Amino acid sequence: MSPIELNKRQNEILDIVKGNGPITGEQIAERLHLTRSTLRPDLAILTMAGFLDARPRVGYFYSGKKTSQAISDNIAQMLVKDFQSIPVVVEESMTVYDAICHMFLEDVGSLFVVDKNSLLSGVLSRKDFLRTSIGNQDLNKIPVHMIMTRMPNITYCMKEDTIIDVAKKLISRQIDSLPVIKERKDGLEVVGRITKTNITRAFLSLADDHDL
Repeated sequence: MSPIELNKRQNEILDIVKGNGPITGEQIAERLHLTRSTLRPDLAILTMAGFLDARPRVGYFYSGKKTSQAISDNIAQMLVKDFQSIPVVVEESMTVYDAICHMFLEDVGSLFVVDKNSLLSGVLSRKDFLRTSIGNQDLNKIPVHMIMTRMPNITYCMKEDTIIDVAKKLISRQIDSLPVIKERKDGLEVVGRITKTNITRAFLSLADDHDL
């Protein structure tokens, strides 16, 4: 649905109610030097759109709710750097058994694997561990670099990416988290992680801010 475009008089009404609410329709009309009946359609539009609320024998007051365009603008400004978590990183030489223990101790769904230069080289998920655990393999003898997902199959993001773009990546790739990286001349440095929980928290904060 397209955002509602308010006309000049409707904006003037909002300004009056913001500064003087609760205020009656008659009082608003008096300030604008208009009749109550002239304002009735504007007040109805502003009330139905959620800009104003009205109570019998009290009057109109500003509801504090935003237009859909304002909410969309705020969503577009939500960045990864404001909601990212600390990354959980392991080295390529760690065994699968130790990595499984590390994952559960940290209570995360993915581990990011780094090489000897502390650069991103792989990602480990619960599915990777489950596949490796099936059978009679000794998990204490298998290094994680043998089972991890490698480039170019690693999806990642950067601090300045928007939350909405990251959410689209998580959905399209059907994954739970992304490493947040910083580009270096010799590779990608892991500086954070963004998860579905982070995304949910971001949108809940938006709902709180806008009284949704």
